[in-house]
Amino acid sequence: MSETLTVPEKQRNLVSRFASRDAILVGILIVILLSASLALPRFASPVTVGYLLLNAVPLLLIALPMTLIIITGEIDLSVASIVGLSTATIGSLTLQGWEFGPAVLMALVVGVIAGAVNGALIAFVGLPSLAVTIGTLALYRGLALVFIGDNSVSSSQHPAEFAAFVNLKLGATGIPVVILIVALFIGIFAVVLHVTPFGRGLYALGYSREAATFVGITVGWSKFWLYIASGLTCGVVGVFWSLYYSARSDSATGLELTVIAAVLLGGISIFGGRGTIVGAIAGVLVISSINYALRLQRVPDVVLIIITGSLLIISVIGPSVFAALRQRQYSKRVRRRIPRD
Repeated sequence: MSETLTVPEKQRNLVSRFASRDAILVGILIVILLSASLALPRFASPVTVGYLLLNAVPLLLIALPMTLIIITGEIDLSVASIVGLSTATIGSLTLQGWEFGPAVLMALVVGVIAGAVNGALIAFVGLPSLAVTIGTLALYRGLALVFIGDNSVSSSQHPAEFAAFVNLKLGATGIPVVILIVALFIGIFAVVLHVTPFGRGLYALGYSREAATFVGITVGWSKFWLYIASGLTCGVVGVFWSLYYSARSDSATGLELTVIAAVLLGGISIFGGRGTIVGAIAGVLVISSINYALRLQRVPDVVLIIITGSLLIISVIGPSVFAALRQRQYSKRVRRRIPRD
């Protein structure tokens, strides 16, 4: 029979929830949205909501498998190149006269194969994920250039009904219908990470590979399937990119920096073992909102890159600094309690 929590215990639990990093980040997101709405009249409109969310779709989707990968203590720097390769696949096949449906299927297959190559080299060969994905970042981008060359296939060259679906909104809200698909992906990844034994094993793997192996987690296969999921998700983003932007060899260049910055800003530890899907999504929306608000002010892209890089550095250094300060305060309290002779 479970014991009933006392009032002070309930208050402490409530305070701890509101003081969690996820809650703080959601609060920061709300402040950013309110501030932008007050400062920029164009920001608080259905049109802005639509463009903001559509531009955030690639980040939201790629951040999901990236969260799981980083929780295990690994990383994937090739995600943007896989998106570019999938997009180039659709573009090159379209130029060869393929129907859009088969071209999309091939793009997804290419994404899965790219993810499988990463996963096999990391999980079974035992190579460092940083080195592997830096190498495949260049490899997949080069293959994209081989596939489509200097050609570009605009969204208008694809079937009109598919392009229209991407831009379809939910009534007068400005919210894109495609966000419902993103929400489905978020739900699947959230359930996998926070509910299933597989997801709980990823946290254990991030803390200690040896301990994870000891409790029966198949380390190699777990990592392999995560990179498969990353490749498939990047393939889906490649399809979206073709329909919303265009198919080029340089599609999504630099996207990996923004994704990693958003995930780390969302509280996922670069050292593994800690993080949530809610935090990752909040991190993506914070960066997307800041970037879009600054774009409305016609701020140059180079400034946006500097801001993203700064947030990435803060996300990595910040937790370590706070942990050191907490440890210092704790040591001071312990020294005060030690009786002096």
